[in-house]
Amino acid sequence: MENIKILFVSLGCDKNLADTEMMMGILQQKGYCFTDDEAEADVAVVNTCCFIGDAKEESINALLEMADWKNNGRMKVLIAAGCLAQRYREEIQKEIPQVDAVLGTAAAEEIAEAVEEALSGKGRNHYRDLNAPPASRRDRVLTTGGHFAYLKIAEGCGKHCTYCIIPTVRGDYRSIPMEKLIEQARVLAEGGVRELILVAQETTLYGVDLYGEKSLPRLLHGLAQISGIYWIRLLYCYPEEITDELIDAIAGEPKVCHYLDIPIQHASDAVLKRMGRRTDQEELRRKIAGIRERIPDICLRTTLISGFPGETQEDFEELYRFVNEMEFDRLGVFVYSREEDTPAAQMPDQVEETVKEVRRDELMELQQAVSYEKSEGMIGQVLTVIVEGKVADEDVYVTRTYRDAPNVDGYLFLNTTATLMTGDFVKALVTDFNEYDLIGEIYHE
Repeated sequence: MENIKILFVSLGCDKNLADTEMMMGILQQKGYCFTDDEAEADVAVVNTCCFIGDAKEESINALLEMADWKNNGRMKVLIAAGCLAQRYREEIQKEIPQVDAVLGTAAAEEIAEAVEEALSGKGRNHYRDLNAPPASRRDRVLTTGGHFAYLKIAEGCGKHCTYCIIPTVRGDYRSIPMEKLIEQARVLAEGGVRELILVAQETTLYGVDLYGEKSLPRLLHGLAQISGIYWIRLLYCYPEEITDELIDAIAGEPKVCHYLDIPIQHASDAVLKRMGRRTDQEELRRKIAGIRERIPDICLRTTLISGFPGETQEDFEELYRFVNEMEFDRLGVFVYSREEDTPAAQMPDQVEETVKEVRRDELMELQQAVSYEKSEGMIGQVLTVIVEGKVADEDVYVTRTYRDAPNVDGYLFLNTTATLMTGDFVKALVTDFNEYDLIGEIYHE
């Protein structure tokens, strides 16, 4: 297999990326090598997403692009994997006949068989029970640069929000056993990973299915014992599931970043109810206040949906006021995407696309003002940063603070003539800022 080159295209979320890295690890052990050049690839694997309309379009376009390379280049095999492949398997192979095999979301571990079969001209689809125990392997091929890695701690979701297709394509919530996660994290640390980012459709429910209780605090304590890991970051924490024990673990465990990603989606009780969310505005206010009281320097990120079916102007104004009062450190807004086979798609009073976009833009404009004030308040502070890389031909390094998750938040641009390596931790004095990023210099005590 040493002459077979495989190209991976990983789309969508970081959970998908963790699956891609696992598939690459399996293939590497089988002797395959990888390329990022379509013209050099013998095999292409597109790990697709279908969470919202834009993601579906991106996935379909990627498959079509690879199909062109298969028609006109050396590429022999095209495999579709991930959520779009799970959801639209028949349509994909009917509309894109160049696809040799489809790999369902629960069958990622069968990637080597899928590739070998397709290369021999006997490609077939691979699916497993969506509620089978989730895949987890210690050996991965990291695509993040090697200094940070996503650790997927669970698969699927049991929340069944009315706008979301994830339970249909990923199955019910299934935690990965703690001992497997600890072992995987040890291997990552031995390979140079210094920051672990815990991901799942919902991290705060970790362990309920395996251990009968929310076990994320226990997992955090276990991961924090691993030598070489300096930062542990939490994403996708549903607000109603955040316990005092979890807040205490974040506050008390030095390696756990004072950073919480809490996707609230809305603040109008009427909209939250139609979304199938299990919280209301009063609880959101109480939870956020409690977190900030216990951890004063916490960085809170959230995501919102604009234009959900039935969202009135009054609902939107209530959300706008809430965002203005809460002053989230990080905030993203998605325009509601009408996804077939979800309850929300059948709801009356669908909001016009232009209205959704205007509301999104108003929320983001508000957040820009909040971000400006937050950044201004950071001037003069000393923060530990992790080095991401260097700006070409300048004495400037790209770094991240504990307040910045990769690829979704900002950076701190560090002016220094010192020689730093990717993954180094240094102390930086914040001296200035721009729209979403900080500017600083090495802090000398």
